Amino acid sequence: MVFNFLPLLVERKRNRMSMWLIAIGCLAIGLVAGIALSSRFGSNSSRIKELEGRIKNAMEFHEEYQHSVSDHFEVTSKLIDQMTKKYKEVYEHLAIGAQDLCSTEVAKKLLPTESDAVFEQDHSDKDAIPLDVPKDYVAKSDPDQAGALSESFGLKKTKAKNKNSNY
Repeated sequence: MVFNFLPLLVERKRNRMSMWLIAIGCLAIGLVAGIALSSRFGSNSSRIKELEGRIKNAMEFHEEYQHSVSDHFEVTSKLIDQMTKKYKEVYEHLAIGAQDLCSTEVAKKLLPTESDAVFEQDHSDKDAIPLDVPKDYVAKSDPDQAGALSESFGLKKTKAKNKNSNY
């Protein structure tokens, strides 16, 4: 009778060992699959740090660019201001030269003597030249006539052809 239990005990041990081996195998497969999936779909801290660094660099470049643009237009404004002052000096020089070298009547026609006369001139309608009507404009001969921008302008009305007629 003792011998009959021995094969059952050996088989039970084999079943337990095979269950443990299956459990350890499943655990190993699960770990490998988990690591593979987490590296593929999970957050990669080095990739995140790289992207944060790129964003930071892009923002720094953008700020530098904005400062460069501001500095450029500040310098441009100063240069235009200087150019305007130089233009006024040249204009005043020409006005004084015209007064000294030409008759007063000619000098007044050429250049006003006031320093800002060009910039402060009153552009009244007294001296304005009347404007001509554009050459491509055609006036209406009749108030009921269609204008040049009308859809029917220049088209003659024709009778509608019969649907059954051949062209």
